[in-house]
Amino acid sequence: MYRYNRYITRHLVHSTLLITFSLTSIVWLTQALRFIDFIVNQGVSIIIFLTLTALLIPSLLFMILPPALFCAVLFVYNKLRNDSELVVMQAAGLSNWRLAKPALQVAFVVMLVTYGVALYLLPVSYRQFRDMQITLRNNYASIFLQDGVFTNPVEGLTVFSRERDKDGVLHGILVHDTRQPDTSITMMADTGKLVVTPEGPRFLLMNGNRQEMRQGRLSFLTFDSYTLDMSLYTKDSGGRTSDPQELFVDQLFTYDDSLSPADNNKRFAEGHQRLIWPGFAWTLTMVALAVLFNGQFNRRGHWKNAWN
Repeated sequence: MYRYNRYITRHLVHSTLLITFSLTSIVWLTQALRFIDFIVNQGVSIIIFLTLTALLIPSLLFMILPPALFCAVLFVYNKLRNDSELVVMQAAGLSNWRLAKPALQVAFVVMLVTYGVALYLLPVSYRQFRDMQITLRNNYASIFLQDGVFTNPVEGLTVFSRERDKDGVLHGILVHDTRQPDTSITMMADTGKLVVTPEGPRFLLMNGNRQEMRQGRLSFLTFDSYTLDMSLYTKDSGGRTSDPQELFVDQLFTYDDSLSPADNNKRFAEGHQRLIWPGFAWTLTMVALAVLFNGQFNRRGHWKNAWN
C-alpha cells in the first residue's frame, strides 16, 4: 500500500471511530434514561442496568455506522483540500480515482461490519435485551421484597411488606387489589413467601384474612394458608410476540399465519432494511466523493461546486 493511501486511510478510520463513538454515546445515553426506573423503582443494581442498556449498542451501531462514515469522508477530504494536500497529490499525478480508493476501501469494510451487525449481532443482542427487560419487569422478588415500601406492580394493585428475615420470609403483608371497578379485595397475612412452581410463581400467605367488597357487600375469609397466583398480577403475562428486531433475516421473510397482515408487513420491512441499510455505507461515500472531487480547487471554499 502506498504511503498516501495509508495516510488517508488512517485519518478516515480515526475519524469514523471518533464520530461513531460520539454519536453512539449520545444516543445510548438518551435511550438508557428510559430504563432508569429499574434502578429507582425496582432496586436493580448498576451492573445489571449497564448490561441491559449495553445490549442496545448493536442496534445503534447498525443505524449510525453509514452516516458516521459519510461525515468522516466529508471531514477528512475537505481538510485535505483546505490544507492543499489534495492539490499536491493531484499535482504529483494522482487521479481522482486513486485518491478516492482509500475511502472506498474503508467504506467496503464498514459495509461488511454493518452487515455482520444486521445479520447476526443485532437480532441476538436485541433478543437478549427483550428477555432481560421482561425478566426485570416481572421480577417478583424485586416487586414484593422491598421492606416497608408500598409498591404498585400494576395499576390498581398495591403490595406492602413490613420486613423480610434472612430466610426470605416476609412479615406483615398487605395486598390491596382495586383493578375491578365494582370489586375491592384486601388480603393481610402475618407471614408469606414467594415460591416458584412449574405452573409459575406463587405467593404463599400464612395466617391471614381476605376481605372482598362486592356491590356494597363485604365477605370476610380467614385462612391458615392461601396461595396467590402471581402470574395474574404481572404486566407481561403469558407468551410474548417476537419483535421484528430480534428475528434473523430468514425469519423476517417467512410469512406467519398467526400474525396479522400488518405485522407481517412490518417484518418484511425490517428484513428489507437489514439488507439495504448497510449498503448506504458505500452509497453515501460515493456521494461524498462525487461532491468533493467536483469542480476545481478554490481557496474560498468548495461548497459552490456541490451545486454545479
